[in-house]
Amino acid sequence: MRQTAEQSSSKPLAGLRLAAAALLWLPAGYVGSASASPATAIQQNESAPSQKRDTGVLQAFEGTLPPPSPMIDRSGTPGVQAAPAKPVDPSAATALPDGSDAPAEIIRDMSTLPAPIKRMREQLVEAAASGDVERLRALVGTGANRTQIMGTDSDDPIDTVKGFSGDPDGQEILAILIDILSTGAARFDAGKPDEVYVWPYFTGKTLASLTPPERVDLLRIVTAGDLIGMEESGNYNFYRVGITPDGQWKFLAGGD
Repeated sequence: MRQTAEQSSSKPLAGLRLAAAALLWLPAGYVGSASASPATAIQQNESAPSQKRDTGVLQAFEGTLPPPSPMIDRSGTPGVQAAPAKPVDPSAATALPDGSDAPAEIIRDMSTLPAPIKRMREQLVEAAASGDVERLRALVGTGANRTQIMGTDSDDPIDTVKGFSGDPDGQEILAILIDILSTGAARFDAGKPDEVYVWPYFTGKTLASLTPPERVDLLRIVTAGDLIGMEESGNYNFYRVGITPDGQWKFLAGGD
């Protein structure tokens, strides 16, 4: 059959349309490469950005990881190095909560604690993690070493703990104990008869002096609303735990 002039001229136009569509469809970097096939160009386009993205995100993420929690001892884990202890900065210490001028030493590395203090801290954490508030009873001192619980003189300190807890079994207080003992400590009255190590370390600093990472530490324990209230007074006023240099559990205190 004979083709009309219109039919004959439509073939070159159709070919141009297909070529243009192919150029639009091809990935960037392929156009102008005479030696690469479409399949090769697609593979190169897919693989190269992927490698760049993976390494870039990984490096950025690893560069922002926080140091390990002081409750986690990684020194015995093969291939893992413990985070170096931060040097104590006496200028960052502030006055004692009772208003005296003696500075507090901030201790972040729990491995540097004296053995008796370290042991009592571990026992408190273990008791709290058990979920059984009665496990605290064996750690409460007696006589002259009697532990002050919430500033009361109750005959049964465990009943006092339950009374301050939001649940009848005292488990809220156990959770708070774990939270505050997971931070650093503030050492007050070093070398004096009243020397005591207090958790959390915020007790030894004014809130205005906290760095952004320290504020995040604090917000792991209290809510943003609580923090606003504390900022009005300038000092931390949530739960605190005190341990004496000889390893006696001295007090568990609430807010001021």
